[in-house]
Formats: sequence, C-alpha cells, structure tokens
Amino acid sequence: MTTLDAIRETVAGADAVVPVGGRTHWEVGGPAPVDGVEVVAPSGVLAYDPAELTITVGAGTTVADLDAAVGEGGQECPLDPRDPERATVGGTLATGLSGRRRLRYGPVRDRVLEVRFVTAAGRVVKGGGPTVKNVTGYDVPRLLVGSLGTIGVITQVTLRCQPLAQRTAWYLTDADPFEIRRRLFRPSCIAWDGTTTHVLLEGHPDDVAAEAQAADLGEEGSTPPRPEGPHRGRVSVRPGVVHEVASELDTIDGMRWLAEVGVGTVHVATDDVDGLLAARDAATGAGGWLMREAGGNGVDGFAAIPNHDLMARIRAAFDPERKLNPGRLPL
Repeated sequence: MTTLDAIRETVAGADAVVPVGGRTHWEVGGPAPVDGVEVVAPSGVLAYDPAELTITVGAGTTVADLDAAVGEGGQECPLDPRDPERATVGGTLATGLSGRRRLRYGPVRDRVLEVRFVTAAGRVVKGGGPTVKNVTGYDVPRLLVGSLGTIGVITQVTLRCQPLAQRTAWYLTDADPFEIRRRLFRPSCIAWDGTTTHVLLEGHPDDVAAEAQAADLGEEGSTPPRPEGPHRGRVSVRPGVVHEVASELDTIDGMRWLAEVGVGTVHVATDDVDGLLAARDAATGAGGWLMREAGGNGVDGFAAIPNHDLMARIRAAFDPERKLNPGRLPL
C-alpha cells in the first residue's frame, strides 16, 4: 500500500516525478516524461458524511468505488469520466476534464472542497476545507484541477456530493439543439452530432415527464457515445459559437464530433493526424482551443492555453525546478 511518507520521500528525492492513476488520461496534453519516477496516491474511503453531503477519499480511489460508496447513501458525485472503473479520483481532477453533465452541475472543479497534496519539495499541503463555510483565502483546490500534476501530487480529496435523481432519462429529437436549450429548465446535457439532439433530463419523475412534454422531445434513447478514433481531441469555445465550429468540422474528411450545447465543448475524433490539426484550426479560428486527448503523434498537446503567463508564474512558485510532470503542460 502506498503511504504518504513514501510519496513525500520519493518526490523530494527525484529529479522528475510522474503521478500515476488509472492511465485513462495518459495521452491528454503533453507526453509524460519517460525518465520520471512514478508515484501512486493512496486509495480508499476515509470518511463519508451523508448528512453533510461530503466524502473524503484517497486520490488513488477509482471513480467507480467512489460512486459505490456514496450510492449506498442515496447520493452521487458527478465526476463522470470516460472509464469510471479505471479512472482514479485524483487523475480525473488533475486532468480537469468535466463530464457530460456539466451543463447542469458545473465543471468538475466545483466538486472539490478540500485537497491534500505533496509539493515538489516533499511537503504536505492542505487547501480548502470539508465545508464551504469554513474556507477563506486563495482557492488552492481549484488551482490543482486541470494542472496535470505540475503543481503537486494530489493524495487526498474531500468532495461535495448531492442526492441521486429519482429519474434519469435521455431523449432523442431532430429539433434544433439551440432551440431545445431555450425551452428547457436546467437540463443535465444537450449533446448534438449534427443530426440528432440527445437530451438528458434528471429529477423527480413528474418533473422530467412534464419538461419533456413541454419541450416536445421525442422518444427515449440511450447515452450518446463520444466519437471514437485513433486521434481524439476536445475543443473548447464560447457556447455561442458551437454552431459555427460544427459547420467547420463538417468540412473535414472523416471527422466525427459530438457537441455539448450550452457548454462550448466539442468532442472530436479522426482517423488521421491531419484531421485533428484541422479541428484545431477550426477551434482557434473561433477564438477557442483544442486539447489533444489521444493519438496525434507529433501534434502538440495544447498549442496554446488560456492565461499562459499567469499559469507559468504559479507553476514556478510551486515547482521552481519543474520536476513535477515536466512536459505535460506548455509552461
């Protein structure tokens, strides 16, 4: 079993450190350093308080185990990674990739209340607190979300839970997804592939049925799969330009995409590297960016990231020697 002391000693003495979870996001962003010392966070549920809607787990805990633990209390913590059986809580937070229900529940960083992590110098630092009312000052937990292990090795987190919805249903319609968005009140997801609009509604059964009827949704369906292929990426743009970006993507040969309407995320997949590069051009042309999720040999993981200079200064403050996951972020 991995211990906190072992992680501290390893990180403090290594020239390069690679935090490892379930490797489900191994290709996200820049490549992991090949000569780094791998460290694995502790796993397991440390505390669960259903009354306070909080759970504390080791960062090496799989999302599936997290879901099972809070599910016994009639609750959930919607991290929604691609592969919950393998993805760890720490890895999901470190990559910062929000799940398909972001439209209703917000980005994955909103789930994090408290985090404990090991710095490049081998110190254990705590940020945040188990309840929102007890937290003041700089929001360190959110800083770690999406950092890809370049600020610290996440070892333990406290997450915000919520009651499980009594009814969850996907609906299919060929109506315009942006018009559907205007008709609905807090849908969990509106996914659009250019042909079919997939709508996820959650809540009390009567509310779900009434909302589906009011929006004139079609028949019930299943969860829409994200596009698959050897080369995958995630486009991030302003929600208002998703239609424009989708039109550009349709001109790329072999491009498969699924947009999250109201969020500004478009998942893309191609069979060749040129298609991924073309998707990046479409994203930057619309004022956004594309992060590589898989494949893309020779393609930069980010090309550019928002607030680069600020992030570089934060990285330098926490890890001046740049020993934590060097190369994963362009900093």
